[in-house]
Amino acid sequence: MASLKDIRARIGSVKNTQQITKAMKLVSAAKLRKAQNNITNMRPYALTLRKVIADIAVTKKVSHPLMEQKDQAKNILLVVISSDRGLCGAFNANINKFTESYIKENKDKTEKIDFLFVGRKAHDYFIKRDIKPVDFITKLDKDISYELASKVANRVMQDFLEGQYDEVRMIYNEFKSAISQQVVCETILPIDLGLSSFNTEAEAQANFSVDMIFEPAPEKIIEQLLAKHFDLQVYRCMSESVAGEHGARMSAMENATNNANEMINKLTLTYNKLRQEKITTELTEIVSGAEALK
Repeated sequence: MASLKDIRARIGSVKNTQQITKAMKLVSAAKLRKAQNNITNMRPYALTLRKVIADIAVTKKVSHPLMEQKDQAKNILLVVISSDRGLCGAFNANINKFTESYIKENKDKTEKIDFLFVGRKAHDYFIKRDIKPVDFITKLDKDISYELASKVANRVMQDFLEGQYDEVRMIYNEFKSAISQQVVCETILPIDLGLSSFNTEAEAQANFSVDMIFEPAPEKIIEQLLAKHFDLQVYRCMSESVAGEHGARMSAMENATNNANEMINKLTLTYNKLRQEKITTELTEIVSGAEALK
């Protein structure tokens, strides 16, 4: 059985750990608030941009290679977004398990599946399993910006236009709340404007503006807007993942703090019991000695 000194040392160690988890929870809460505001401010712009592109595509009957849906995707690029650091619960494990399941289900249906890892955890996990990516990016939570997303999007879009891939999918944790993240596998290329939900072309045109005048030509406008739309979608997915990471870490650190508090209470109770037993033993010895001297 541990001595009183050992238990005191362990209580002190757990208290120090509890202070660290409290601090990490507060830091993650502050970063989460900023990430949430970033996502909220992005949505109106993204929805409006998508509607303008859909207006041009439907009413002006303009097409673009980035919107061409293929019958069967043989060559796929998976952009897998994880985090660089741990201590965020099952955040990274869920991404890795989902990606492994996707590979097992689709490796016989496709000719090639390439990977682009964003985040150190997914990269390290799959490197150990002899899966090498075409590229990987780290320090996402520190360096996240529209410029970084645009750089990644331009590379992926160029590979898609050159015919290296038939489909580009992004696997990431979608932010639901501070305690909930959902793994999503989203097809980002070819770009889907939601026009497939309409049964006929007339029904689709009825839902968009037919009297809109575009200057310059719609073909030139849609090319630039599609590039911006794709950049924004990549940036949105990265932002969702970063917000989910901070939420998962905040929740994990809160649980760790509560567990540390329970452990301190149990250790304190054990310490008091042992101390009381020791005092009782010493008193018994003193009384027994005094009785022996009579």
